[in-house]
Amino acid sequence: MIQIATDSSAHLPVEERQKYNIAVIPLKAIFGTTVYRDEVDLTNEQFYRMLPDVKEHPTTSQPSAGEFEQFYKPFIEAGKEIVSLHLPSKLSGTYASACAAKQNLEQQFKRTLPISIVDTPWLSMALGLLVIAAAQAAQAGKSREQILATVEALIPKLNLIFVVDTLEYLRRGGRIGGARALVGTLLQVKPMLEIRNGQVEPLEQPRSRARALARLLEVLKERADQRPLHVAVLHANAPQEAEKIAEQVRAQYECKEFYITEIGPVIGIHSGPGAVGLAFYTD
Repeated sequence: MIQIATDSSAHLPVEERQKYNIAVIPLKAIFGTTVYRDEVDLTNEQFYRMLPDVKEHPTTSQPSAGEFEQFYKPFIEAGKEIVSLHLPSKLSGTYASACAAKQNLEQQFKRTLPISIVDTPWLSMALGLLVIAAAQAAQAGKSREQILATVEALIPKLNLIFVVDTLEYLRRGGRIGGARALVGTLLQVKPMLEIRNGQVEPLEQPRSRARALARLLEVLKERADQRPLHVAVLHANAPQEAEKIAEQVRAQYECKEFYITEIGPVIGIHSGPGAVGLAFYTD
């Protein structure tokens, strides 16, 4: 039996977690001296209500190695193997904590443990789509090696493109990557960004939000063509705009998988409210 695991940056819908028995370890959002476990102590609604009023910009933190030990240990004791997929090490210390936990557990159990930890270049539902594919392979009875091969084959096919209202949140959080070059040059521009090689990179600079949202769909068409599509619409407290994009995607494509999901606190701290995006790949 193989347990698929990930972290809360994947924004997996609850239904999919339950359907595929996916274990999720929470990252942390820190407001002043108060630490909230993502999706456990802080709902999305509470987070987006708090964010505009904070005097000091909140920060984020990965689970500790000890928390990962507690997360993995019951699965090992139950005789399960683990495939654990996480957001990029370029953006977070989550992968390093997971690896440290594996080493500590191997010392405790005095043997090599069947835990495979993957430093993926993806987050949000690009990571989520990867996790779901791994979980589908696990349910189909694939071995740990076969699941890892499925993951490695899918990683280069994924896309994550998004529009933010402002680069300010990314700048404050220090996760701005190659988009740093745009800071200070954008006045009436709504930056389009993408995750590339595990980092935030600039994509385009549309002149209005309406144009930026339209370009999301155009870039999807350029990259996806008309092949069967696996896609998620993401939003940071922008449900109406996300639903409009979702309607157009459903009308134009044969969607083998389709999700609408809200960006949670740990990623929302960096994207800011109003972000809208698409995570997708084609067969």
